[in-house]
Amino acid sequence: MHAFDVLGDPVRRRILELLADGEQPSGAVTEVIRAEFGISQPAVSQHLRVLRENGFATVRPDGARRLYAVDDSALREADAWLGRFRRYWTPHLAALATEVARGKRQRRTAASALEGEDDA
Repeated sequence: MHAFDVLGDPVRRRILELLADGEQPSGAVTEVIRAEFGISQPAVSQHLRVLRENGFATVRPDGARRLYAVDDSALREADAWLGRFRRYWTPHLAALATEVARGKRQRRTAASALEGEDDA
């Protein structure tokens, strides 16, 4: 399965978001996914299996629990594929960062000016 086929599913993307915060027991992942998506425990297990089999997640036993974590190997492959397209959005993001910095600077200057008026 291609990395973007795996990532194209909103349930699998959400599972990866949960795992990005650190290793999680399968029960905790299942609880969140069932609450958010209304799917069964076996369906969540299937999504976890797809993530494992395609290099997005690892699992390790811890007694009776199974702990899942992000495996970055497939994410690196997806990132490498996206690399050839970064030139399209990098300049736009740099321009956005400049505008955000300019806005912050203007707000600080305005706030300083108001403080100066209060002191007078």
